[in-house]
Amino acid sequence: MSAAHPISQAWLSTGSTGAKNYDEFPDETEITRIIEANPASVLGVEMPAHTPEAVAAGLTFEQALPAAAERLAALKEAGRFASFGDVAVAYRISGGPEPVAYGVFCLVDTAEISSSADEPGKVIRNEDVFIEKVKQRNELNQRLRHLLSPVLLLQSSKGDELHAAIAAAIEGAGEPVASDVDEVGRSHEIWAIGGEAGEALTALAGDGDLIVADGNHRSLAAQVGKLDRFLAVVTTPQSVVLRPYNRLVAGLPGSAAQLVEQIGQIGASVTEVDGAPEVPAEAGKIVVYGRGRTWEIAFGEVEGTVIDRLEHTRVEQEVFNGLLGWDAGDKRITYVGGDYPASWMAEQVDAGKADLAILIAPVTVEDFIDVNLKRLKMPRKSTWFVPKARAGLTIAELPKG
Repeated sequence: MSAAHPISQAWLSTGSTGAKNYDEFPDETEITRIIEANPASVLGVEMPAHTPEAVAAGLTFEQALPAAAERLAALKEAGRFASFGDVAVAYRISGGPEPVAYGVFCLVDTAEISSSADEPGKVIRNEDVFIEKVKQRNELNQRLRHLLSPVLLLQSSKGDELHAAIAAAIEGAGEPVASDVDEVGRSHEIWAIGGEAGEALTALAGDGDLIVADGNHRSLAAQVGKLDRFLAVVTTPQSVVLRPYNRLVAGLPGSAAQLVEQIGQIGASVTEVDGAPEVPAEAGKIVVYGRGRTWEIAFGEVEGTVIDRLEHTRVEQEVFNGLLGWDAGDKRITYVGGDYPASWMAEQVDAGKADLAILIAPVTVEDFIDVNLKRLKMPRKSTWFVPKARAGLTIAELPKG
């Protein structure tokens, strides 16, 4: 039986509401600038404490929640969203450096989420999470009774078939309900697919293993909030690319050079190199940059699973936990997705906004799928999938009660 279903009450954008998902910003002041430039952006609802008004008033997330509900109601009243019942929403992303991507917005059974090898379920959640983010996401869901950002799920069993089916559905669906262009020029388009065609599309989307590619916090928030279903975009392996997920570190007890020296003392090979830092092309080393100095670091061999050998794991366990005594959720660590290049990371360090940057090669899609099908768990913030599903294109209203 399929884990995916049409959206019983969907609100589809009529334009201008699209936005990056709320957790894609290393610099949260960027959120405020986006909302100020486009008050219709769904970011104003998702991140209520970062609206210009809330920032001026110094409001916390909880204090700003009532305004989030008011803003969503105002967007609907202004016709920024159109109502559709019992639809699958076909989704196409094109015009970027990646291949054309296809997906389907739908609802997925929360009971199917599996977060460990001994927990059955078709939806495989694969990363540790930050509990505060889950708490806020649940509070927003409960206050709004609408789901704004989808969980991105990778269909690992029938990807080729789903890819072809979504493309065929779009071909026969006419003009899109909405089209939105993102920050790098990608076009995000949606089509409402109802009736038997919508049922067939979601049945195929939810038939097999679904790996959480983006939205671990959103999926856990659905469980915490005891939601029967959560909003998802089910996509295909050929629709996505993995980019690096890097780290900025501030508040070091000493200098970047001292930390690098300590890393060498615990058995890693450290080589200082000339030139600007670059993300490693493949696994086997990391690059560390600290105000004009660049080092290449290769950790020593370690026994265990492929997860134990990942550079993301080694940085978290040996550098953050071991040398610095920090938890991975420490506010002094900023996780920066692959939309921000190595040059931007270096600029943050040179400007004094961070003490050092850690650049890590991306995980491959094939390895990511293999790890998840083995029900192993990825380290926090280790996979940055592109293109990202855009928030604010399709909203699911939760049933009353």
